[in-house]
Order: sequence, then structure tokens, then C-alpha cells
Amino acid sequence: MRAIKILSTLGVVLLALSALSAVGLAQEMENLPQASDLARQSLRPYWHVFAAYTIAIVLIGGWAVSIARRLRAVEERLLD
Repeated sequence: MRAIKILSTLGVVLLALSALSAVGLAQEMENLPQASDLARQSLRPYWHVFAAYTIAIVLIGGWAVSIARRLRAVEERLLD
């Protein structure tokens, strides 16, 4: 149970770091002097898509943890 909490916390931290790095990369690309019009495009208008995917991944991870806990409880009851 403690390992699950540690892994879920680590996952949230990694998701936050990846989101921050994506924002930083987008800002760096805007400041390039010789960038073409295509390279100057930003993903900023699509932030809600990234947020939705993050929420979906967290929900699916929580669902998997929930299934694992219930399966462990069933296995313990079968062993008793």
C-alpha cells in the first residue's frame, strides 16, 4: 500500500515536470530569430487537450490501483 502511494506521487510529479518542460520548450521556440512560420507556432491554444489527457491518465492509473487492491483483498479472503 505504501509502495502504491509512493508510485502514484512519483507519477504525479513526473507528469507535472513534463508539462512544465513542454511549456518551457514552447516559449523557447517563440524566441528563435530565424524560425520559420511553422516553427513559431505554439501549442498554447491546445493546453486543454494536454490537461484532459493528464486527467484521463491519472484516472486510469487510479482505476488500476483500485482493481489491484480489490484483487488483493479477494486473494486474502480465499487464502483464509
